[in-house]
This record gives sequence, structure tokens and C-alpha cells, in this order.
Amino acid sequence: MIRAGIVGGTGYTGVELLRILVLHPEVDVSVVTSRSDAGQRVDAAYPSLRGLCDILFTEPDVNALAECDVVFFATPNGTAMLMAEQLLARNVKVIDLSADFRIKDDKEWSKWYGMDHACPDLIQEAVYGLPEVNREAIKNTSLLACPGCYPTAVQLGFLPLIENDLIDVSHLIADVKSGVSGAGRKAQVSALMSETGESFKAYAVNGHRHLPEITQGLEIAAKKSVGLTFVPHLTPMIRGIHATMYGQITGDIGQVQSLYEQKYQNEFFVDVLPQGQHPDTRNVRGSNNCQIAIHQPQGSDTLVILSVIDNLVKGAAGQAVQNMNIMTGLDEKLGLETVALYP
Repeated sequence: MIRAGIVGGTGYTGVELLRILVLHPEVDVSVVTSRSDAGQRVDAAYPSLRGLCDILFTEPDVNALAECDVVFFATPNGTAMLMAEQLLARNVKVIDLSADFRIKDDKEWSKWYGMDHACPDLIQEAVYGLPEVNREAIKNTSLLACPGCYPTAVQLGFLPLIENDLIDVSHLIADVKSGVSGAGRKAQVSALMSETGESFKAYAVNGHRHLPEITQGLEIAAKKSVGLTFVPHLTPMIRGIHATMYGQITGDIGQVQSLYEQKYQNEFFVDVLPQGQHPDTRNVRGSNNCQIAIHQPQGSDTLVILSVIDNLVKGAAGQAVQNMNIMTGLDEKLGLETVALYP
């Protein structure tokens, strides 16, 4: 059994990790930390876990976490980088769901996240955990940077075109909508139901923290600079990411549907819909799946790519568990073969 620890077990991502891991046949959740709830039983805070997780929340402690085989950081940005080096030195695999190790340029990271990086040398060692791109590298790493939710949906949508040089990468557009849970589990006026319900808005139009992460991934695929306009929106729903992407086709449009189908034909968690269909966030709610559809409006050279995920699963906890399975030599699907919730 894999002994797993979760640092930050009371946020939405941490609780989603618990939901998945307590049913994973090869995992024993042995440490769950929370400064605010230390000493309280996990299943008292979350009765949905009664009979599945009877341990206590504890204060974060490196010595206790070092007894684990793998530690997940479901923490705010700037936390994992303070403990990762010590855990790696004690042969613990670290999976960070924050942004601490996603961006390879530490100065760029500092610009977007407003603090100096505590261990810039480790950034180069970290493997970016998008399995559909980096599976072989993930198998051999001990430090995994789990992608953000927006970057997961956008990269999976654009990459087949970019890898095959079928799109003008100088002018890409990603118009992306997220449910309120993407903002995290914290008390703030903007996340109240009375504030978000019956409303819809764009935010961070001049620059969102996920922009450099998305651009980095697309430029690696393109092997050159990419021009990306990324605009996130907040929608009045709890879970879900819907990415609508636009680009100018430079190749034969007839190739595109089959190209996507071939790219993802062996990817259990990526579903390319038949031509003409539209993915819906409810089709992936609660699952680790990404659904993609391709459209060519009015037969023009503008291609529209639609990509949907659950931001807490394929966009966070589910993808983290998918990466853990790969890192530990398990079946990649283990613990994640869940049908989406409907309605």
C-alpha cells in the first residue's frame, strides 16, 4: 500500500483528494494536515467520509510527512516550496497542486506570484504533470508540478494543432469559463452565492496567473514563441471549466477531426466527440475526463475548439492522482474510473 499524506486537507482540492484516495485500492491516507482543524477527526469535518477516514487533522510536520511514500500539497501558492526539499531528501515523492513548480523561469514566477521562490533549483527538476504530454518523464520523477485547471483545458484543446503545425500560433485566443470553486474555499464576498448567482463576468483580462503556464506549454509544443490572448470568466456554477478556443487554420481542415481522434485515441481520460457535437460541463462533472469537440463555423479558416473538464478533478485532484499512479507504477486509471454525475 502507498502511504499518502495531504497537506492542506480542508480546501476544496484537499477534500477532493480525500474523496478519491479513500476509495483507491492501493492507497492508505495516513496524514492529513490542517492548521485550523488540527485535532479534529477528518470525518467529523466531512461526514461524507464517515467509515472511510477516521484519522485526525494534524499540524504540518515534516517528520510525520516523511513517513509517507507520497505527499500531496493542496495548499496556497508558496507553501509547497518551503517543505519540498526536505521531503525529497527523505525519498518522499512530492505532488504539488499549487503553482510553485509549474513555471520554469523563477523570475517570471516571482513576477506573477508576488514573492521570491524559496528553492529555484528545484524548479528545473520538477516535471510538469500533464500525462498526455509528459507521461514518460512523470514515470521517473519525484517532484511533480500538477497543472492548473485553465491550463489543462486549454493545452489539451490546442496541442494537437500546434504539434502538427496546422494553426497560426501568433494569434491564439482562449475564452474560458470557470465555476466558483476555482477560487478556493475561503470567505470572500465575491464568492457568495448572492454575488455570483444570476451573474457572469470576465476577470483578470489584463493578465491572469495561468497565462505564463499555458504559454510555456504551448511554446514547448510549437518550438517557438506563441501569441495567446487568454480571458477567464466566472460563471454561476460550482464546478466546471469550459474553454472556447479560436485559431486560424494553416493546413487542411479535413485533417483536424481525425488528427484529434488519433492524438487521443489511447488516452482514457480524453474524449474527442464526433464532429458537430458540443461538450457540456455536466458531462464531466465529478470525473477525471476532458471532452473536446472541433468546429469550423461557416466553413471559414477559423477553427473553434471546445474543451471541458471538472476543475477540481482533471483540473486538480484527479489529475494529481493520475500522476501518482504513473509515478508509482500503478495502472493510470486506478481509483479514477468514475462516471460523471448527472444531473
